[in-house]
Amino acid sequence: MLLRIAFPMLFAFAAFAQEAATPQLNAAEKQFQEMLANVTLVGFYTRGDGKELLEDRYVIERVTKIKDDLWKFEARIQYNKKDMKMAMNLPVKFAGDTPVISLTNFGIPGSGNFSARVVFHDGAYAGTWAPTGKTGGKMFGKIVKNEEAVKPVSK
Repeated sequence: MLLRIAFPMLFAFAAFAQEAATPQLNAAEKQFQEMLANVTLVGFYTRGDGKELLEDRYVIERVTKIKDDLWKFEARIQYNKKDMKMAMNLPVKFAGDTPVISLTNFGIPGSGNFSARVVFHDGAYAGTWAPTGKTGGKMFGKIVKNEEAVKPVSK
């Protein structure tokens, strides 16, 4: 008898807790989440003060606000002949309605620690990056929507 009463109460509490844990998004945050849903950042980066442009790609499946200024990025990072799929919680600040990834001595698995500032605006991104204690460079490019994945046929 106790289980019949307790189980629905626990279920309702768990559903409420999950709903309460989902942060509400303001208009700029909703736009940011939609802008980075199923996209590839296609662009270039430089090293130090060098003029050579090196190709850069980041495939982003989705971004989700976790809390305050913390966002979960589910992505594939293709850099320096590496292709890594990962989910990372990154700090994103808003300058008005403009999102800025703001990393300081941030550890990226398999790549080391980095500092970076990357701005997203009007279908493009731009910023600076640097491995901790070393010279970095600049990065910039466009945000391209990916084509929908082909879904397997059900049997």
